[in-house]
Amino acid sequence: MAPNGGTFFFLLIVGCAALDVPPDGMPQNKCDFKDIAEKMMRKCQTEGYPVPERMQLETIFNYSDFLMATRNQTSGSLMSTFLNVLYSVTPDGVNEGKNKTWNFRDLPNMLRLMENSSVASACYMRAFVAPLCWKTLTTHNDDNMTADEYDALLRAAKPALLNMPLTGIDLPTDVGRGQNLEKIMEMLMEVYEAMSEDQRTQVVRWVKEQITLKYFNCTTRPPSDPRSMLMKSCKPSLKWLNTEALTMMGPYVSRLATKDVDSSPDKQLCGFFHSAQFQSTMSNISNINPSLGEKFLQKFQECFSGEQEFAENVDKLGILACYYSPAADLTPDISGKLLSELITCDDFSNPKITKMKKRLIESVMSKANGTEALGRLGRSVALLSPTQLSQIPHEQLKEFLKNMGPGVRWTKGQQRAVVDKLLCGECADVSIEELVDLQSVAGGLPSSVLKHVKSMPPFAEGLKNLTMGMKKGQLVAMLQGLLGEMDPSELVRKLSGPLLRRLPLNKLEEANIPSFLSLDTVAGKMWSMPQAAFLAKQMHEQKNFRWRPYSFLQGVPCEMIDNVADTDTQDMAQAVTGASQFLSKGQAGCAARKLFATKEKERADYFKTITEEEMKNIPTYLLLHLQPTKVRDLPASVCPAFLVKMQEADLSSLPHRSPSRAALTQRALRCLAEAAGVPGPRGADVQRLGPLLCELQPLQLLLVAPDVLNSSLQQMASCQHIPQRHTADMIQLVTQTFGDPSYWSAETMKAVGPLLLLDEDATSALPNKSWMKDVLYSLRSGMPHPSNALRRKLFDLITTTSNAGVTSSDDKEITVDLIEELGMDNVYWTHTQLALMLNETFLAAFETLGAVSDFRADQLAVLRKRATEAFGPVSQMTESVVMLMGCITPGFSNADLQKLPFSLDALEEIAKCGWNESQMASVWTAVSAYNNLTAQHLGAVEMVALSQFICGLSSTELQQLNVDAFKDAVGSMDGVRCSSEVMQQIKSLAVSAFGNPNTWTVAQVSELGNIMAGLNSTELASLDPAVFSFISMSCVPLIQHLKALSVVQVEALGPDSAAMVTSEQRATLSEQQLAALERAVTGSPDQTQTPGQSGTPSLNAEGISALVKPFLLLLTGFLLL
Repeated sequence: MAPNGGTFFFLLIVGCAALDVPPDGMPQNKCDFKDIAEKMMRKCQTEGYPVPERMQLETIFNYSDFLMATRNQTSGSLMSTFLNVLYSVTPDGVNEGKNKTWNFRDLPNMLRLMENSSVASACYMRAFVAPLCWKTLTTHNDDNMTADEYDALLRAAKPALLNMPLTGIDLPTDVGRGQNLEKIMEMLMEVYEAMSEDQRTQVVRWVKEQITLKYFNCTTRPPSDPRSMLMKSCKPSLKWLNTEALTMMGPYVSRLATKDVDSSPDKQLCGFFHSAQFQSTMSNISNINPSLGEKFLQKFQECFSGEQEFAENVDKLGILACYYSPAADLTPDISGKLLSELITCDDFSNPKITKMKKRLIESVMSKANGTEALGRLGRSVALLSPTQLSQIPHEQLKEFLKNMGPGVRWTKGQQRAVVDKLLCGECADVSIEELVDLQSVAGGLPSSVLKHVKSMPPFAEGLKNLTMGMKKGQLVAMLQGLLGEMDPSELVRKLSGPLLRRLPLNKLEEANIPSFLSLDTVAGKMWSMPQAAFLAKQMHEQKNFRWRPYSFLQGVPCEMIDNVADTDTQDMAQAVTGASQFLSKGQAGCAARKLFATKEKERADYFKTITEEEMKNIPTYLLLHLQPTKVRDLPASVCPAFLVKMQEADLSSLPHRSPSRAALTQRALRCLAEAAGVPGPRGADVQRLGPLLCELQPLQLLLVAPDVLNSSLQQMASCQHIPQRHTADMIQLVTQTFGDPSYWSAETMKAVGPLLLLDEDATSALPNKSWMKDVLYSLRSGMPHPSNALRRKLFDLITTTSNAGVTSSDDKEITVDLIEELGMDNVYWTHTQLALMLNETFLAAFETLGAVSDFRADQLAVLRKRATEAFGPVSQMTESVVMLMGCITPGFSNADLQKLPFSLDALEEIAKCGWNESQMASVWTAVSAYNNLTAQHLGAVEMVALSQFICGLSSTELQQLNVDAFKDAVGSMDGVRCSSEVMQQIKSLAVSAFGNPNTWTVAQVSELGNIMAGLNSTELASLDPAVFSFISMSCVPLIQHLKALSVVQVEALGPDSAAMVTSEQRATLSEQQLAALERAVTGSPDQTQTPGQSGTPSLNAEGISALVKPFLLLLTGFLLL
């Protein structure tokens, strides 16, 4: 070892020099050092850190050992590499001024100095050193470094782990000394929360391999891995998961395979359970495979002599408590302990947890007084019944809610009980401080109280927490109260969160615009789409518009993007990328086309001759929209940068049927294939496709090695979108690879089940195994819209009883527990079963049944009858009963509906229940009578509260509506869906409020929402094409006269809205309009193909060749392994 760590510095130099990849070559590591360094440096730049000064850099990089090692290096030296990365981030380069310099004797001192440095520009050095240190750790052993140097390197490398692609992580092949493995795992535990599920799984596989290599002299690698030939394979019976391994892995144990638990010696597993490390580990885990959780729990239960002894240790279980089902009732003390452990369980995706919590609450409440019980229940107090909540002493309940904060899910009945308990029933004026204390139950606050709010909370956080759980009608009511005390300009400056987004356009117009139209004022707020469009237009007209990544960019039309000066295009591209979560697919496409056009003004063949640095400077968010022909022409030299971008890409900004998806996928495959023999890609290279893996056809996947296919399908199970045309073949490939689903284990179902659930027939055919319900609950929690087949399957699993091999739910008794566990899936009971329900069951589960929005007419008839049996005729029903009855109310006759006591606050909740025109008219009759309302006196609050039921007003009444009140309300009436005749009448009111449609702005069209469907043919044709991309998606299927649009107007709809056009609407369009619609749907204004040709090419001879050729090259590489 050279003095002062000279050899060690040499390793760093070699590591850095190795980064210079041949132009047509592929880097071996998943993520290049310079890519991570550049990414981290950009963060430094975004956060405003100054670039380093020349003298600082020279002091560091000209240190004697560095100088000696790099004297014969040119482009490979550390300093030149640093400067190359820095120039790619900040073209102005280093600051030539003189300032404080860094002095150090060796690398550990240098790293500590940077770690503790107060010099702002040290951010760039840390960004450079972190990935360099990690690369050195992953490519070299520890033979040439001391323990202190290794520790310093590891500490400095940590930030690099937080900036690696979510689909992978580079890990050392050999960690050297045994204690190094523990050190690396300690650091990996520190970044556990920031890691993706794929990265966590990769860490587990890696540490398992390291443990078996170092301590058992065998390998767990598959036979297809060439490295497995150098060492014997581990026996399946190997007990590698000992106490040291469990402790070292920490929270990563949550990603173990279920069978790995059997690799732990029983006594050592029990010792781990009794250790303090176990409790710490489990408390840091928020998600675990159900089958693994149950396996761990089973093993730990075997460590005790009986159920009671194990129950006394439930306070150590952490996440495993979610899978514990005590065989007997627990004592109140143990119940309280278990309840506190269940707080991290996802009981909203698994109703079994809610059922358990309620059972434990009963136990806790049975032996404790009110004050003590509340303290032990914590946030689980939200599971108390309305009756139990109303029995808690006033001051105690108020104090408890004050400390609980927002985010607790209460039922309508619970909210009503708490509000009635804590608010004076006849008091209209309630202080804002009192309301903030009730933020947890804000959804139950009466609009009549909110209309009298006269001041803002002293802290912005209080306003945000109070309003985040409110309905639209409540927010508008609170706004009306505040507008009575403050002018709009003051409100705009002070408001934030949901309340600000409900401020109507006419109030923004009334405000003193220059007083708040500075970038700083606008930037820090979250605006609604209409507000954003208004502000963007105003800022543009007043020459105050700057391209920055803020929410108001969602209101920028393509016309404004097209007119950006070439000199400002890069700023525009960076801004829309930073604000991508706010923008539509259409806006992303417009920004991309503008950027690409600007680049091609620099060079006509820009994308044919693009360099790697130029590729890096194109935001991935926009690169996705590159035309297919230009994607195909990208040179091989940019493959490393291109693949890194694709690995981190978010395809949600790209239309599902965009031809760019297929082009990007094929180019990525070619990038991998072109390097297959130099030296052949590993199986893991397939993962470098990132989300493009989801675009592959099953035919393409058949060409990879079996173990690669297995892991690829597991990775595809987490895809957000798989083309529907691939579904049937994908199901077939999954069953060919993993066998008949009837024989799958719980672990296999969890791993690839999401692919099976793409098909309704395959979902219905799943076996009724004991573990199936919990696994499906877990899978459903990640689905925004579970299929009807999955909902029905869960219903069958929950309700089916088995007798002599015959399964049936027809004779299943409906209980309160069943109803609460089923939730919205109670819709699958037959009307005969509902009729047999006991009266006490109906009463106890009344509110749960009322929340189901899609009961059939025969089911509603039975439930209506049960309601009248339980509460008497409609004339005797109270406002509270009607509120809880929810979506059962459409089962009543029109005559009965007119007699029900509907409060205005109840209407927004039941608007979703599937009403017809005559029913809505009957409800309006009841509401107007019960609340003493007339059409001409309806204010903005009442119009918004009426929600869907404004459709029930007669033609005469609609004409009587106040125009000014309508202007205040219309932005919060965006979801109203009336008949075409009623929509036309409401549209007439909009014309009175905003003028002729041909003058309507982007902001006004956005604010009008579904009311746009009331326009006639002439009015639609008169609209500015620029407004069409701002017509709401829900409005498009309601438009009666789509055929009146010009080709330009149809194309201007944009991908999201165009995709909503129905088959009936399509049938009315001309061939030219259909072609324009196709261009809009695919986001490809330049395409010439006819409908049906976009997306992945069909598999004709040419298409097969284009798709298969890259994989044939890859296959050659795999066969050579």
